Amino acid sequence: MKKFLNDPAHFVDEMLDGIYRAHPQVTYVNDDKRCLVVATRKPGKVGIATGGGSGHLPLFLGYVGDNMLDGCAVGGVFQSPSADQMHEVTKYIDQGAGVLYIYGNYSGDIINFDMAAELADIDGITVKQVVGNDDVASSVVGEEHKRRGVAGIFFVYKVAGAAAANMLSLDEVTRLADKARLNVRTIGVALSSCVVPEIGHATFSVGDDEMEIGMGIHGEPGIGRTKLAAADAVVDEMMERIFAELPAGSGDEFAVLVNGLGGTPKEELYILFRRVSQLFEQRGSKVKYVWIGEFATAMEMAGASISVLKLDAELDPLVAASANTPFFAHIKA
Repeated sequence: MKKFLNDPAHFVDEMLDGIYRAHPQVTYVNDDKRCLVVATRKPGKVGIATGGGSGHLPLFLGYVGDNMLDGCAVGGVFQSPSADQMHEVTKYIDQGAGVLYIYGNYSGDIINFDMAAELADIDGITVKQVVGNDDVASSVVGEEHKRRGVAGIFFVYKVAGAAAANMLSLDEVTRLADKARLNVRTIGVALSSCVVPEIGHATFSVGDDEMEIGMGIHGEPGIGRTKLAAADAVVDEMMERIFAELPAGSGDEFAVLVNGLGGTPKEELYILFRRVSQLFEQRGSKVKYVWIGEFATAMEMAGASISVLKLDAELDPLVAASANTPFFAHIKA
């Protein structure tokens, strides 16, 4: 293992200390650096919180900032944060309009977020939840409740953050966030493993001439392992599964996120997007918004994912809205 570390046991907390030193627009509460929140609150606005394991930067904490999220509970590498940490974040970001939790569909997160919501209810704070489940490779149509939440949650954050910034009610922010969730699909492909610092070695192995379509961001099994193919062929296989659930026809408009998993050069991500764009063009559809880079990583895993959001008159302006966080900035065109 070659990493810039001191003690692997201190990996997460030293990373967080660096973030707070670099980005004063975020801070922490309850003397716990794993309870990350915005430094400035807005009375009357719906608070939006997320949480999850470390090892995925900029997911999850990287989207706390203006017009996106208000707080994030931070877990260990690939580990859920505690219910108490989520509760502390909730109390801080509640400004009288309630709090929306948005997080990925993982059992530990679900248990702890549910417990945090119960604690918040005792405090008189109304909490609603939207659970991201955009990974088409992790379960079949009809059993979407079993699907993992991966990079497509970025679009749910974007929509919910813009809606809350417009001072919409908790019910409306929740409805729009859930609408985004229902209209986003993601699929990934992995070329190599990652190394969890406290373990110190690769968590699985992929042959030099192999790839795995649909592998999860913690190394969960994908659809199948095959020989490494040309980039266009890989994208064709991935997009076939997305188009099966989000049909793209003449005049339809989409937002696309091509996400690196931590060990893939941006040049390669643009090669992947080139083919994605061609496939939409062939169907007479328009890719209206594009983000390419690292948005939900798996430490240094080589690989990428493609997330697609189908736009409509409600979602379009929310996706287009400006946002500014320590790890993500977007200026409305």
